Amino acid sequence: MFGLWGKSHHQENDSSELEPEVKINELKSAIGPLSGRSLQFCTDACFRRYLDARNGNVDKSKKMLEETLKWRSTYKPEEISWPDVSLEGETGKVYRANFRDRHGRTVLILRPAMQNTMSLDNNIRHLVYLIENAVFNLPEGQEQMAWLIDFTGWTLNTSVPVKSARDTINILQNHYPERLAVAFLYNPPRIFEAFWKIVKYFLDNKTFHKVKFVYPKKKDSVELMKHYFDEENLPTEFGGKAILEYDHEEFSKLMTQDDVKSAAFWGLANKIQLASNGHSGAEVAPEPACLVPAAS
Repeated sequence: MFGLWGKSHHQENDSSELEPEVKINELKSAIGPLSGRSLQFCTDACFRRYLDARNGNVDKSKKMLEETLKWRSTYKPEEISWPDVSLEGETGKVYRANFRDRHGRTVLILRPAMQNTMSLDNNIRHLVYLIENAVFNLPEGQEQMAWLIDFTGWTLNTSVPVKSARDTINILQNHYPERLAVAFLYNPPRIFEAFWKIVKYFLDNKTFHKVKFVYPKKKDSVELMKHYFDEENLPTEFGGKAILEYDHEEFSKLMTQDDVKSAAFWGLANKIQLASNGHSGAEVAPEPACLVPAAS
């Protein structure tokens, strides 16, 4: 990532090594003075991700980051707490897994057939909360997450509306650039093709190439999963050997604990009310080696 905007690092001239730092400084100057949570959010790594998302173009990166800062100031994703979205999580339709991939990335498991509510806004709010949580739990030196999407039981009747899919993609691409490393669509039914033909046009080129279709009867698909995941950790639903059990109560306990840590990081300890008897559920990731700020 550090050499994305420079020339080959094999060159004797070390200007390529300096170029990313120069770009970051240019973007910092273009954005101007920051304060409060915006200052916390805009780390050097954050600037780097926005530059990466716009191929090192400072003007385009500036526009993108300014739009994110505006979105965060109104949507306030860091203020969403588990009690706000726990109802959406009762079936385990989206949750953070209790394992990481081979690169140490946090993993979100999505099970679209487990949809349990009709509110598009609340569904997106729930997903944003879990994206923030996944980022917050990244280990030191890792900036990306992986998505595993289980299509067991999926039908067009249980699929999210196209508008919801579009809004979700827009938030992920525009406000969490370079946070998604890969998204595995595991064993989607043939009827999914009709939905995909519409949704794929909302994806930018970079995100499109991060989406991998995996079919258990295709050897190359199985090998691809093995490349990213240890079979012992990977649930059987995704071709692994682990038993997948979502326990809402246990997951809620974990999210409540994470809310305390997140609130402390963002200086919200007095603002976020933590539920004493919240709803709960699922398998979860181990204690991170290092907590990092939620998202960009």
